Amino acid sequence: MTRISLVRHGQTDWNLTKRIQGSSDIPLNQTGREQAEATGLAMSGGSYDAIYASPLSRATETAAIIAGHVGLDAPLPVPAVAERRYGEAEGMTGAEILARWPEGTPVPGRETRESVVERALPALVGLAEKHPDESIIVVSHGGVISSLVRHVTAHALPGPGEVIPNGSVHEFVYDNGELTLDRFNVNTEDRDLFTASVL
Repeated sequence: MTRISLVRHGQTDWNLTKRIQGSSDIPLNQTGREQAEATGLAMSGGSYDAIYASPLSRATETAAIIAGHVGLDAPLPVPAVAERRYGEAEGMTGAEILARWPEGTPVPGRETRESVVERALPALVGLAEKHPDESIIVVSHGGVISSLVRHVTAHALPGPGEVIPNGSVHEFVYDNGELTLDRFNVNTEDRDLFTASVL
């Protein structure tokens, strides 16, 4: 059994202004760095064997900060867990998107949730198989995490109105060829959960 702690990166200025980032490489802001520090501190009671990250800088920097707290080397890049591409909607707010593309209208260049799962799920499985009976950290993005959570829970999670906060941790287990969700939205105050969740 392999445990995967899937972490959402810290806040960016575009998160703060509710602008869609997608594949745009927007860096962490100071709040985002503080969130990464808090997540790393919360995870420091556990034992981890490796850390990986999306190559987008907001994820890579979050992972590097966490790595410092859990005693790991610099994170290794995994392009398949980069954020969902939003095409022409990147840089826009939700209201701006709806004004330009009303509900049900396809946004040019926006990646489907299904295609996100098709690239991200095999990547996580590959990492799990590379680390049998170990615990690893993967820092990714809200769109990727929500797509994976929806997939493995048959859309039971996230629930209505439930969000995936910056710096949140989602615990997955890979066992007998199957990836399942163990804990959803573990927050930085749940240190006992972080400690108990590792092998």
